[in-house]
Amino acid sequence: MMISVVIPCYRSAHTVADIVHRVQNTIEADGRYDYEVICINDNPPDETLKVLKGLVAESEKVKVISFTRNFGQHSALMAGFNNVSGDVVICLDDDGQNPPEDMFKLIDKLDDGYDLVSARYVDEHRPLIRQLGSKVAMSMSSHLIGMPKGIELNSFCTFKRFIADEVVRYTNPYPFVHGLMLRVTRNIANVDMVRSDREEGSSGYTISKLFSLWLNGFTAFSVTPLRAASVCGALFASIGFIAAIVVVVRKFVVPEISAGYSSLMAAILFFFGLNMLFLGLIGEYIGRMYICMNEAPQFAIRDTYNLSRKER
Repeated sequence: MMISVVIPCYRSAHTVADIVHRVQNTIEADGRYDYEVICINDNPPDETLKVLKGLVAESEKVKVISFTRNFGQHSALMAGFNNVSGDVVICLDDDGQNPPEDMFKLIDKLDDGYDLVSARYVDEHRPLIRQLGSKVAMSMSSHLIGMPKGIELNSFCTFKRFIADEVVRYTNPYPFVHGLMLRVTRNIANVDMVRSDREEGSSGYTISKLFSLWLNGFTAFSVTPLRAASVCGALFASIGFIAAIVVVVRKFVVPEISAGYSSLMAAILFFFGLNMLFLGLIGEYIGRMYICMNEAPQFAIRDTYNLSRKER
């Protein structure tokens, strides 16, 4: 049986070598599995690729994919999934927050009959705003893309090979890996863990990037926002119609009452803003459809090391 370890790499020149060595030591100490480590260089501005080349020279178990530009973590994962050879796939970050020594807690849980097992962090060390953002994302995921209640999907997870085979069938340029996994299976379990501190630097995810990632998931895997827009549009149109009738009736009953120019302008501005909001939402869907029709790539590979190139 073989394990494929997939590690997206960005600005990790000072951490990724230690992570890869810890992965190798952990799997070799266990002794039950053959393995490969696939590192995806997401075109960072530091010397990450140089370090990865050194790891390739050290071990034939290490394989590297290098992108032409920065495509993002989820595109990097898709590139890794396209090249896995193992029966089990495990994903972890390059910053040391997902301890490789804990990987068999996830892998062994698969033996209980689950298709996918993810870490669930019970003692967070992240900033409050990031924790709050994660909780909001989990709640929205549960309602919009069918995440089972009580289940969390994190970057530290393991799953059976057939999930990777199904996920890579998605060829559009906006991959949201967790949503793609949920398309394949709901047979998911969590293992409680403590997230380690980041070994160096800070997260590459800004608030704007996190928002973009959430938007990818919700527009790619759910029409609920469009349906909500339709319901809200109908609701506010009804309120506006009723309010107009009330104004007309009151004017007939009490002619001296002013119609209220300011209130009229406020209502116009409110409904105009609401319309623009929903038009923007619809435009987001249409824009993504246009980009998908133009066949924009999920990623583009400049070089590979220890494996053959697969473009998507």
